[in-house]
Amino acid sequence: MRRERQSSSAPKSSSSGKGSGKGPGSGGPSGLRLWLRRLFRWGLALALVGVVAVAVAVGIAAQRIPSFEELKKSPAGQTIRVHAADGTVFLSLGPNYGRWLTLRETPQVMQDAMVAVEDRRFRYHPGVDPVGMTRAAVFAVEHYGTGRRMQGASTITQQLARNIFLSNSYTWSRKLREMILSLALEWKFSKDEILELYLNKVYFGGGSYGIDAASRRFFGHSATQMSLSEAAVVAGLVKAPSRYSPTADAQAALGRSGVVLETMVDAGFITQAQADGAKPADVQLAQETGQNSARYFTDWALPQLDMLIDEGTEALDVYTTLDLGMQRAATAAIQADTPKGVQGALVSLDRDGAVRAMVGGTDYVASNYNRATQAMRQPGSAWKLFVYMAALEAGYKVDDQVVDEPVTINGWSPKNSSGRFAGPMSLRTAFAYSVNTIAAKLGNEIGFSSVANMARRFGITTPINTHPSMVLGSAEVRVIDMTAAFAAVSRKGVSVQPYGITKVTTADGRLLYQKPAERGQVLVDNWVAAGITDLLQTAVATGTGRAAQIGRPVAGKTGTTSSNKDGWFLGFSSGLTTGVWMGRDDAKAVGGLQGGRAPAKAFADYMRIAVARRPVEPFDTEVKLPEWQLEGDDEAYFGAPEENGGMVDENGMPIELPAAPDTAQGDVAPPPPADGPVLNQQWIEEQTGRRPPADNGAAAPKAAPQQLRTPAPAPPKAPPPVLKAPPARAPANGEGN
Repeated sequence: MRRERQSSSAPKSSSSGKGSGKGPGSGGPSGLRLWLRRLFRWGLALALVGVVAVAVAVGIAAQRIPSFEELKKSPAGQTIRVHAADGTVFLSLGPNYGRWLTLRETPQVMQDAMVAVEDRRFRYHPGVDPVGMTRAAVFAVEHYGTGRRMQGASTITQQLARNIFLSNSYTWSRKLREMILSLALEWKFSKDEILELYLNKVYFGGGSYGIDAASRRFFGHSATQMSLSEAAVVAGLVKAPSRYSPTADAQAALGRSGVVLETMVDAGFITQAQADGAKPADVQLAQETGQNSARYFTDWALPQLDMLIDEGTEALDVYTTLDLGMQRAATAAIQADTPKGVQGALVSLDRDGAVRAMVGGTDYVASNYNRATQAMRQPGSAWKLFVYMAALEAGYKVDDQVVDEPVTINGWSPKNSSGRFAGPMSLRTAFAYSVNTIAAKLGNEIGFSSVANMARRFGITTPINTHPSMVLGSAEVRVIDMTAAFAAVSRKGVSVQPYGITKVTTADGRLLYQKPAERGQVLVDNWVAAGITDLLQTAVATGTGRAAQIGRPVAGKTGTTSSNKDGWFLGFSSGLTTGVWMGRDDAKAVGGLQGGRAPAKAFADYMRIAVARRPVEPFDTEVKLPEWQLEGDDEAYFGAPEENGGMVDENGMPIELPAAPDTAQGDVAPPPPADGPVLNQQWIEEQTGRRPPADNGAAAPKAAPQQLRTPAPAPPKAPPPVLKAPPARAPANGEGN
């Protein structure tokens, strides 16, 4: 019966194979099995090809990976060590590395904490953890479309590969490269070598790379002395260094360290009793030094590296002009003397422009805005430095008499802070007591453009207007620029360019930059610099800047703006120039804030310390005037009279002079002789180009400003020589500048 069934069924099978559509390839059970077998073979072949490709990629990567010793030396980013003027390293920027610790030197609790929380199966996988990958894949599927990142897949080896060779971008291509490199690292190095590299290179926040740097940063001691509680805190930082930093969020760090301890118990590294005995809350953190005021200086100086050296990644040593003792004194003076609720700034320059101290605010941690180099504020009467220098250059002398009286210029009527007018006084007194009306009259006479030109010469780069009120400091300036201008006066009229970097080398001492010597440019004649120094010294000795006295010669100027919004004092002594500014960031009025009070006091408190070891230097205020200012009459243009009353030219030759008219007898001045001119003011101005020659070359003008004294004529000895013309005096109205 079995045969019959078989024989009878055979034709059916045959016929069905022909026409029923249930044979191979028809999609029936046997066809499905065939396709599954084919897919399996293709998948196996592709997997084999993939394994070969991965093996080749891993082999190539392993060959390119540097040796263990080379990886120990390579930093994870550029480091910059900043040196003070005495060579002391006062700031390290970029990655911060402690001492390299071998695995034998690293406490076992630190090793166990890191392995437990970051990669529990570290000792058993080949660099990539299939269990972790599966967990990450499930997470990715469950949270598809939510934008959340894949979590929990990276092993310690993968993190090491990412830290050394790759970026932190979340892309599939980067993840694939990370896996290849991880397998290569496991192929090339032992587990202990990988763990040692990881512990010394992983980032723990606060700029610290490696457990030793982290331990010193947070606990103040080497990682070799690390306790279980400290290890739990440090191991918890790797997941999110900024979020779990004990200095940023103590509660978050404490909670994370508890998770680490629980994980260590679960992994079997410690007992529950040991975990209970650990007290992360009792961990003593290192005293937080904070960002001191020297960061104002480095924030200003270090960006200049881009212009001084070529871009690079190697470690740098930057040598600066900062004097740490002066910086401490400057910080103390600003913090002690600046009124409550007010900001202060200070810049101190040596005679060549080297920045010895810079304070940009009362607290860098609270506000890193550098008011010494970035803020633009009105200088008030400190601007009169340029007004009086322009006046001296135009021919005024420090003892010239001027009148303090009401004045109106183009509808503007300045007032003195005293509310009174003192009448006649010397230029020196007017400057010492910062008389506004005198400054306004000087600016109007010499020309406001002349004042602006003087400020530009002395390094003021901010916009300057030429409105009459500009003489009282209505233009906004920077503290560092004003300080440099006063430093140029201290340097006897030679320009000063502030600088902070003297030398840059690589970590191994290779010189990349050396500041060249700079002689500076002459901005004004030395007699102008001597004259303004005389005025500045008087302002401190007897005028508005008396609070800036320090027991040795000081020259300086106060500045106070309307409604006491800004207070300034700028001055110099013993080759050191310092500018101090105080005011509110919102430019609101501050009651009692005047340049001669808090700013001058801060200047004095700082300078007493800053110049203590410098020799006392008297100021050179001896004014050696040019010829055209030496005498009150115009004989100085032609040389000194001889003993017999005659005059000589520049070569000592006698000059024949006509007899003076006898005005008492009604004589009229004769016309100029054919062989020489009449020595009067008109002729002098014509010869020196101050006025065009008269068409007919006739006699003196109707109202000559001044007639030369003419002594009795001497016998003629030679034809009239070409007379020496005096230097041209600057135009009083500022034209031509």
